[in-house]
Amino acid sequence: MEYTFDQVAEFLDEMAEEFPPVFFQELNGGILLQEEAKPDPMFPPDEVYFMGEYIQDGYLGRSINLYYGSFLASARRENWSEEDWQEELYTTLAHELTHHVESLANAHGLDDKDEEELARLIELYGGRS
Repeated sequence: MEYTFDQVAEFLDEMAEEFPPVFFQELNGGILLQEEAKPDPMFPPDEVYFMGEYIQDGYLGRSINLYYGSFLASARRENWSEEDWQEELYTTLAHELTHHVESLANAHGLDDKDEEELARLIELYGGRS
């Protein structure tokens, strides 16, 4: 199943409304849905994608980018259902919002977890390419 960019944007808007306002404090750049896919260059082509990223910029502030093309590529490769789409979108949004909230608290628990996941993926794919 595939969703259009506009459908995914609408889903994300609805999902974002489910989070309490505290999650959006100082997120002055907002949540941006980018059209492109963002493959992880450390892995074989079309295998691992960045679904989203939390950005802190000294001049532009704090924002979250979510990559429609990455979701679409994964959906095509893994034959996602409607439920898969909803779960992946929500999980990614929650993940990036958690990075934001942790950064405000000067915490890094999720960063540590991400490093563990990266190590697992490197092992799975036989190292960096």
